[in-house]
Amino acid sequence: MRLRLFLTPACEPVPFTYPYRLAGVLHRWLGQNDWHDGLSLYSFGWLQGGRLGKDGLYFPKGAFWTLSFYEGEQVQRVVAGIFREPAVIAGMAVAEVQAVPIPVFGERVVFRVESPVVARRVRADGGRDYLTWADEGADEVLTRVFRRKLTAAGLGHLAPQASMRFDRRYRGAKTKLVRIKGIDHRGSMCPVIVEGPPEAVQFAWLVGAGELTGCGFGALGEPIGPSVRVRRRPRPKRKARN
Repeated sequence: MRLRLFLTPACEPVPFTYPYRLAGVLHRWLGQNDWHDGLSLYSFGWLQGGRLGKDGLYFPKGAFWTLSFYEGEQVQRVVAGIFREPAVIAGMAVAEVQAVPIPVFGERVVFRVESPVVARRVRADGGRDYLTWADEGADEVLTRVFRRKLTAAGLGHLAPQASMRFDRRYRGAKTKLVRIKGIDHRGSMCPVIVEGPPEAVQFAWLVGAGELTGCGFGALGEPIGPSVRVRRRPRPKRKARN
């Protein structure tokens, strides 16, 4: 399930290092759990609707934030947590929660990304190299992580037919360096092509692409092109308590 949260205006600039703080907010809503340290079957994008400033990001008209979960229990916990404590960051709080309609996917969909996609390859010395959208080896990493998550979710029978890769035809592809707990992670802002059974494609839409999706990387956004249709109308918006 995918939720879109509408946030009130910020009272101060949001620091550039905010994505990891969003992970903390999400896990506050989830409560005591082991999901943070395990294989993440959820993803979340970065805040949308702001403008860039010298000392941070400004959201004078508020923002929206997208969260996606494969497991229903996580959705229930998050919604309960939001209504219990709606504060997010820089004075912003959740004003409304909306369930995003589930599209009907085909067997090949190109997705925009809402946060950088991280792909890493382990070296012989145990270290890791970051692969960008320009490295063809990144596709192997994306597919491997995708299939591993399918198996963890009990959908292993779909894994052999499922694959994921960067859309290198996109001319605006770039990389971003994001620091989390003193470690710099390089991810790619480049659309991702997902192929496989429709159920597997929908799964990818929820859990994201690549590694570190539980830290705010690899969130998949809207499909590009006429490859999907909406299954049902949006549910009514729900207002969070102040």
